[in-house]
This record gives sequence, structure tokens and C-alpha cells, in this order.
Amino acid sequence: MSRSLFDELRVHMDRLRRSEQKVARFVLRNPEEVILMRITDLASEAQVSEPTVVRFCRAMGMAGFQEFKLKLAQMMAKGSQYAQFTMNDGDSVAEFSHGIFDGTIETLERVRDCLDNEALGKAIAALAVANRVEFYGYGASGIVAADAQHKFFRLQIHTSAYSDPHLQAMSAATLKAGDVVVAISQTGRTRALIASAKTAVKAGATVIGLCPSDSPLAREVTLPLPVDVQEDTEVYIPMTSRIAHLLTIDVLAVGVAKNRGPQITDQLKAIKRSLGSLRVSNNVS
Repeated sequence: MSRSLFDELRVHMDRLRRSEQKVARFVLRNPEEVILMRITDLASEAQVSEPTVVRFCRAMGMAGFQEFKLKLAQMMAKGSQYAQFTMNDGDSVAEFSHGIFDGTIETLERVRDCLDNEALGKAIAALAVANRVEFYGYGASGIVAADAQHKFFRLQIHTSAYSDPHLQAMSAATLKAGDVVVAISQTGRTRALIASAKTAVKAGATVIGLCPSDSPLAREVTLPLPVDVQEDTEVYIPMTSRIAHLLTIDVLAVGVAKNRGPQITDQLKAIKRSLGSLRVSNNVS
């Protein structure tokens, strides 16, 4: 497997039967315990039958439970100290807060190591010379789009952010060559966003996709920028993909600032000075 076993589990989650998903979720929550279990123990803890455990292992591309445990043990031995965050009703504040931080750190390290630097360079180059930059996203990705607009307008770029499907559709229809869209999606499967991306490409704009590598959106954009974060959708699972997308936007913004040269530094200093009158002095008692 090119990805970690945890990544494979999350990728395959939606393709597994419901009973097999119970096994996958138990493994994600309790990897150290599973290594020491017999197949009967895992079946009992996951509340499934032993044949279900075998089917789960085969769905993951392994001959059986022993091979699965071997792969799991090898992965844990490589120092993957951060497990997928899950929360039990009895967890203390310290336990679930550490779990959230650890899970997010693991995700960010994995995204950092997997980012396509060549694709990043092409995206930065396109954004640096764009006539107009539009950021599209829905839900949590809409918040990322708004944050991106806040960063990029300070770089002397005409930019907007839209999280409404009608506004996105109208925006995409008015684009032309030299314009850039950044379409942001954790799943890459949002129907309206895919439609807006298609419209923008047809209009001649460059469309950058911050989305999973093997997703419908990635196949429609001009320049896919894969951010692969597989998340369980159970209650209490944090949206670490949002943090990963925010950091990727930061990378793009810094790259564009470097690309556009020293004049941007003067612009950013002027913006900083303009905020002075809005802040209370530290000397005020």
C-alpha cells in the first residue's frame, strides 16, 4: 500500500458494507488493541460475526486477519504516533482535547508530505498574474474561501469569494481567459461546485481545485491541487480538512506574495498602518 493503513481504511469506508464499517471504525479507534486480538475478540468487540471480519480484511486487499494484523503492526512500528480522533462519553477534557490536536497534527503532516510541489508552483504562477481571482466553496469550505479572499485582496489582486450556488454560477459565466477560480471542497463531489467549475473552464478561466485527487471535481478543473484528507463522518469527528485547506491557501498566498515582488511588502505595510487607529493602545489603563 502506498498510503498508510489508516488512510486506506478511510478511503474504503464508504465502499464497505455496514457490518464491515463497524470493524473499520473499531480498528481506527483501537489499533494497539487490535494487534493483540484474536479474530473472535475483534468480532465480539465490533459486534459482528467472524466471517464479517474476514470479508473486511479481504475488502482491504489482504488474505485474512493475520495479514491485516501484520500490516497494522508494521504501520504502528514506523512511528505513526497519531491516531484518528474519536471520542467516548467517558473521555476527560484532557483526553479528547489531546485527541483533537494529535489527529489534526497527523493530518497536516501527511498533507504536507503529499502536496504536489509542481502543481503548487503552477497554481502560484497562475494566481500571481491573474486579472481576477474567485474562490468557491460550500459549508466549511465556504469559510475557507472567505479566508482566502481576505488574504489575497491584500496582494493587489481583484478577488471575491462565493458560497451561494447562484452567485457562483453567475460569477463563472462572466469569467474569461486570464481569470482564475479556486474551487475548494473536502469531498470533491458537490454537484453545484462541479457545475460552476465546468462553466468557468468553458469560459476560458483557469480553475484550480483544492480537493481529493480522485474526485469528480479534480477531473473537471484545469489544475488539480490534491489535498487528500479522509475523515470519518461520525459525530465528534473534527473537520481537519478545513485546517489543511486553510494552510494550503496560506502556502499559495505566500508564494504569490514572493512572486509579485517587493512592491507587495510596501502594500502590506500600508494596510498594517491603516489598522492602527482601530486598535486600543497597550498603554490604556
